[in-house]
Amino acid sequence: MSTDTLEKESKTKEAVKEVVNNSESSGKTKIFLSKLLAVGKSILFACIGLLLFGGFWSFMSSYTENQLPGPEATLTVLGEMLADPFYDYGPNDKGIGLQLFSSITTVLSGFLLGSLIAIPVGILMGASKIGKQIFYPIIQLLKPVSPLAWFPIGLVVFEDTGMATIFIVFITSLWSTLINTAFGVSSIPQDHKNVAKAFGFSTWRYLRKILIPYSLPHIITGLRLSIGVAWLVIVAGEMLSGGAGIGFFVWDSWNALSLEKVISAIIIIGIVGLLFDKLFTLIENKVSYKA
Repeated sequence: MSTDTLEKESKTKEAVKEVVNNSESSGKTKIFLSKLLAVGKSILFACIGLLLFGGFWSFMSSYTENQLPGPEATLTVLGEMLADPFYDYGPNDKGIGLQLFSSITTVLSGFLLGSLIAIPVGILMGASKIGKQIFYPIIQLLKPVSPLAWFPIGLVVFEDTGMATIFIVFITSLWSTLINTAFGVSSIPQDHKNVAKAFGFSTWRYLRKILIPYSLPHIITGLRLSIGVAWLVIVAGEMLSGGAGIGFFVWDSWNALSLEKVISAIIIIGIVGLLFDKLFTLIENKVSYKA
C-alpha cells in the first residue's frame, strides 16, 4: 500500500472521528439546553404561583382591614426573626432557630423509631398471609385515630411531655411506611421467587438480593409520606406539650397577639416540610426502576 493511500485513510479516519466528536458534543449541548429550559420553566411557573398567592394574601389583608398582616409586614418580622435565630433568654423566649431545631429533633426521633417498627412488620405482612391477617385489623383500627387522642396516653406512659410528643409522632408516622412496605413485598413477582428457589437462596440472601431491592422504592415512598405526617403532627403536639418547638412558638405568638410571627412560623414550617419531601423524593428517584 502506497504512502499516499495511507495518508488518505488516516485523514479519513480523523475526519470521521471529528464528525463523531462534534455530533456527541452537539447532542450533549442539546440535552443540557433542554434541561436548562425545563428548569427555567419550573422556576417561572413557581414565581407565577407565588405572585398569585401574594396577591390573594394582600387582598385578604385589605379585606380584613389589616387585621390579617400582609406580605410586607410579615416578611419584615420574618427577616427580624432570621437575623438572630439562636438567641436564648430563658425557657419561654428562644430564637426561631432553636425552636426549629427542637422540633426537627423530636420529629426525627419519633419518625426513626416508627420506621424501625414499621419496616420489619411491613415485610412480615407482605411476605406472610398469616402476618397480614394478624396485623391488618390492628392497623385499620388504630390508623384513623387523631394524633391528639394519643397525647394523654403518652403522658400516662412516659410522664413527660417531651416523650409524649415523640410518642404521638412515632404512632402516627408508622402507618404509611408499614402499608407501603407490605404492598411492595407482596407485589414481588412469582418469577423472582422461583429463581430464588431454583438457586437455593438462603433466607438472608433472598432478603438481600430480591425482597429488599424490589420493595425498596415502595419503602422509600412510605417513608416520604410518613415524614410528612410526622412534620404535620409536631405542631399540634407541641401546642399541647408547650416548652419548646415550632408548634409552641406558634401558640405563644398567638397568645402574644403577634400574627406576623404566627404567619412567619407557618412559612418556615412549610419550607422545612417541602425540604423533607424533596429529600425523600430524591432518594425515591434514585432507587426506582427505570423503564
